[in-house]
Amino acid sequence: MSCARENDGRVDQPATPAAQKATRPPATPRSSASAGCSEEELSRQPRKVLKGFATYYADSLEGNATASGPAYDPDLFTAAHRSLPFGSRLRVARTDVGGPPVCVTVNDRGPFGSRRRIVDLSRRAAEQLHMTGEGVVPVKVDVL
Repeated sequence: MSCARENDGRVDQPATPAAQKATRPPATPRSSASAGCSEEELSRQPRKVLKGFATYYADSLEGNATASGPAYDPDLFTAAHRSLPFGSRLRVARTDVGGPPVCVTVNDRGPFGSRRRIVDLSRRAAEQLHMTGEGVVPVKVDVL
C-alpha cells in the first residue's frame, strides 16, 4: 500500500493526521436544516423505513479501516448497518425530540450488540442529531 500522493506530476510525502484534518472542509453548522442531505434527499420518499436505536462510533476508532475499505473519518456523514449495501443513503431522524434529520452513507457493518440498535453513526452525524451526550437514542431511518 502506498501512502504517497501524486500531485501535478510530483510525489509528496504522506500528510500527517493533523495536516489531513486541517484540509478537511469546515463542519456544517449545528443549525443546518439539511446536515449531509441534498434538497432532493430531504423530499424523497423512502424505499424502506426502519425504527430502532442509534449509537455512534467511539473517537478511538478514527483511522481504523471500515468494512468497505476506507478509514473511519469522524468528520464525514457515514454510518454502519448490518445488512444494507455499502453506498446506501440513509436519512436518520431522532424520534424522541424534534429537529432536522441527517443523511449518511453506509460504509461499515454494525452495530454489534443489542439487535434494537439499528445504525452506528459517525461523530459528525451524531453531533448534528445532538446525541453525543446520550450515546443511544431512538431513531427512524429512511432508506433512500
